[in-house]
Amino acid sequence: MNPVRHSENKKTGISHKEKLCQYPHVSNEMNNSINGRAPTYHAVITGCGSFAPAKTLTNEELAKMVDTSDEWITTRTGIKVRHITADSETTAFLATEAAKKALAEANLDAADVELIIVATITPEMVFPSTASFVQRALRAKKAWVFDLAAACSGFVYGLSIVQQFIESGRIENALVIGAETLTKITDWTDRRSCILFGDGAGAVVLERVDDQRKGIMYSTMSSDGDRWEALNCQAYGSRYPAHKELADPKKIYMQIKGREVYQQAIRRIVETVTDCMNHCGLGLDDIKMIISHQMNARIIESAAKRLNLPDEKVFINISEYGNTSAASVPIAFDECVSTGKIKRGDIIILVAFGAGLTWGANVIEF
Repeated sequence: MNPVRHSENKKTGISHKEKLCQYPHVSNEMNNSINGRAPTYHAVITGCGSFAPAKTLTNEELAKMVDTSDEWITTRTGIKVRHITADSETTAFLATEAAKKALAEANLDAADVELIIVATITPEMVFPSTASFVQRALRAKKAWVFDLAAACSGFVYGLSIVQQFIESGRIENALVIGAETLTKITDWTDRRSCILFGDGAGAVVLERVDDQRKGIMYSTMSSDGDRWEALNCQAYGSRYPAHKELADPKKIYMQIKGREVYQQAIRRIVETVTDCMNHCGLGLDDIKMIISHQMNARIIESAAKRLNLPDEKVFINISEYGNTSAASVPIAFDECVSTGKIKRGDIIILVAFGAGLTWGANVIEF
């Protein structure tokens, strides 16, 4: 692994190494690593994988279903095609396929996995957890498992949780999976929302490493429950249970306040990435890639512009997948790895924003 490039701050003359030591709220473990005393444990990504259903739906095909066009969708979202699950393809199935690839790359036997987290808002069923079905499919009997419902931020939340467990010495490894079958809760008569979503899954293996590899350097998470109405699906929880007739049948589908989501997403992404760079004492030259949740190409591009990020440091693949919620960050991360856009030793930032509202990010030395 390459060390963090502690380039000098041209305005102050202070190196990033010195700058980081000026932040008292940075964890002791991170400060210790800067001062030559490496933390005992690091949560390092050792494998990744992704899976998308074979069936696709193009903009041209959507235009035959609702009043829209390829030009209208592409201009406003950047999406050209999305993957659609068959009736037999469930969230657990997608999650398991992505997990198998991540385990193979990490050369880790499923029987040795200690923790499985599945980030999803389209679970296999109300209970048990989707993670339970993934554990069963993988025969990962040693693992304890749970689902994480933080919408599009679920995967980065999951990484933060595992980071704490590994750095504390509680576990040696974990699988974090983002998996969604959003098209199963999409209103295909609503042209504002049906153009946006697709299905897929992505997974990473994190392992406890006690050498100089930093792995997850820093994580930050936030939420604002006052804005829950901006993005939601209200059925069938305790407020609108399955046996209760809904006054508004559309409550069984996703509801979106597009303008509010757009404005909040740009604001929170900019704030969160800035927070990450400040906390870790990083400049733009230190960052190889920003991998954002793929909610809308215009949102990502607008946030990147405000952050003064050059195009080559911002990864966008929404054109081929649509918005896959918790799955989008790990799918994008896996694509960056498989295509060589990021390599071992690179520093990246994963950032996401979603329903809740929720947002967060991870700084990772890959």
